[in-house]
Parts: sequence; structure tokens; C-alpha cells
Amino acid sequence: MYYRRKVILSLLQSFGDNLGKTKFQKLLLLLAKSQEKADYYFVPYKYGCFSFQAMADLSTMQKYGQVSISNRGIQKTDPVDYIKLLKEKDKNALRQVFLLHNKKTYSDLIKYTYRKYPYFAIHSEIADRYLTPDELQKVKQYKPVGNRSILYTIGYEGITLEEYLNKLISNDVRVLVDVRNNPMSMKYGFTKSQLLNACTSVGIEYIHFPDVGIVSDQRQELTCQQDYDKLFNKYRVEILPHTISTQEKILGLLKDKGRIALTCFEANICQCHRKHLAEAIIRLPEWNYDLIHL
Repeated sequence: MYYRRKVILSLLQSFGDNLGKTKFQKLLLLLAKSQEKADYYFVPYKYGCFSFQAMADLSTMQKYGQVSISNRGIQKTDPVDYIKLLKEKDKNALRQVFLLHNKKTYSDLIKYTYRKYPYFAIHSEIADRYLTPDELQKVKQYKPVGNRSILYTIGYEGITLEEYLNKLISNDVRVLVDVRNNPMSMKYGFTKSQLLNACTSVGIEYIHFPDVGIVSDQRQELTCQQDYDKLFNKYRVEILPHTISTQEKILGLLKDKGRIALTCFEANICQCHRKHLAEAIIRLPEWNYDLIHL
């Protein structure tokens, strides 16, 4: 079992084996913030902080009979004492979270997390029920607003879905343009349906243009930069000249939405075709914007 799932089961165990879904997310955030190295990351969601990975883990754990999830919340059904299996520092962090927050109500926890971590309240649909006008104004200040039109590019290699989404949010990206030929991934959160759902959940539009991608069988045995350069030379000759209409659609999105991001897998921009696609868009007649590789 992944260690992070033991952390979830220990949290549930510490709080009487049963937590409401929203309360669970708040307590998991507070635990993650208390850890030396967080096991979970969060995004601003309609009820505040939210971890997609945690919910995916809970879904898997339910299949294995370790938890039960219903409209009433999340219940630990596995009898194992998982707190004993935690690292000592995580035991201490969990103990502190319990001592500080075990008597807090649902409302108390929302107020506490919104006030302490206002960024996670920027998309909240319920913030006005719990915060004062001054506190709501502070939350508003944490919502990024870009005043320049920018074409970004971003890869998801080496980061979690939540870290990836927070990069988009912090740069006020309004449309994510998936430029993979085949939007499948072994990494949680980055298949097309998962990424579409996650983006929609945080107010980012998702669009997929497969024709500007590179088919997977051409991406085999890329062992050095020279192999990538050879592949991209072929891409510039065989794909880019025949996808002008899609490039123009992407430029049209930039004109309309102001801040969009091209996405693919690789973290290193020199090993991803999105660099060459972006440079082709820059050469279009009506280009008059900025390009930033995140």
C-alpha cells in the first residue's frame, strides 16, 4: 500500500473512523501543511481546498474494503491500526492536528482554513456564508488576474495534478490546450477525461487538438537530445506545414481568451514538440503576444 494511503487511514482513525467529505479535505490539508514533506497537494475548489489524488486514493481504498464512502461521508472500515505504521514525525503532526482541531465543527474548520489559507477559498461558492466582508476582500486579493495576453506552454512530468493546476491558476490561464496526439497517461490525472474534469472543476476550459501532436510510435527510443532534435526536424517538415488551420485556431483562442497554455508531457521544453508548435504560432501573421514556457 502507498504510504500516503496509510496517512489517510490514520487521519480517519484519529478522528473516530468517520469524517464528512468536506471536513476530511480540510483536516487533510492541515495535516499536509504540518508534515515535513506533504503527501497530498490541494487546489482551490468550490468548497475550498481539494485534493483530487486523495479522492482517487479513497475510491481505490473502497474497492479494497478499507473505507466506505457515502453521502454521509468517509468511514474507515479496515481494523488495522495505521497510526502505528506512520513515521514518527507524521505521528506527531497528526497528533497536533487532532489536539488543535478535533473539537472544531464543520463551520469552524471552514472558517479556520479560509482565514489561514485564503488562496484555497478563491473559487469557493460558500465563502460569503463564513467570512466577513474584509476577509472576503483578502481572499479576492489571492485570485490571480493577468492583464497581458500570453501563450504559455507547460509539461506535467514530475509534478502532481494539483501542483500542475496551481501553476495554471497562479498564471491566470483560462484555456488549456492539450497538444498530445494520444491524450493517455499512466500518471494519475492526465488522461483526457481526468484532465478535462480537473480543469473544469477549477474554472479552466480544456480543448484537445490531436493533429498537432506526434504519434506515440515515433517517440520510442529517444535516448539523447540528438534523437529528440531529429524527431522535431521531422515534425517541423511533416506536421507543422499541414496543421496551419489548427495553429490559427490556437491563435484565435489566445486573442479571445487572453491567456492560454499548450500542454504535453515533458518537463524539459527542449524535449517536447510544444516548443516547436509555439514557435510556429509565433510566425503567424497576426501574432503580437508574449510566449512563456512554464
